[in-house]
Amino acid sequence: MIDPEKRKRLLARKRKKLRARRRRERLAQPEASYICDACGEEIVIPIDLSAGTEQQYVEDCPVCCRPNVIYVELGETVDDLRVWAEGE
Repeated sequence: MIDPEKRKRLLARKRKKLRARRRRERLAQPEASYICDACGEEIVIPIDLSAGTEQQYVEDCPVCCRPNVIYVELGETVDDLRVWAEGE
């Protein structure tokens, strides 16, 4: 039989690990990538899940500085995500 104090410490450690894992999952922001229309570089961008299922915005390529129109379509899950870009 396990000592009650040892059991208490083990359970506390498990709860702490579980809270830390849940915190990391909450803070994790999904990412996707697109290909710059001008230079062909693959650009990784964060995805704002709170901005709606269809998003469109302009972002300058961090490599060649040319503007790209970024399109984001969110499906039912984060795994069902589509991102592409066109030159502005």
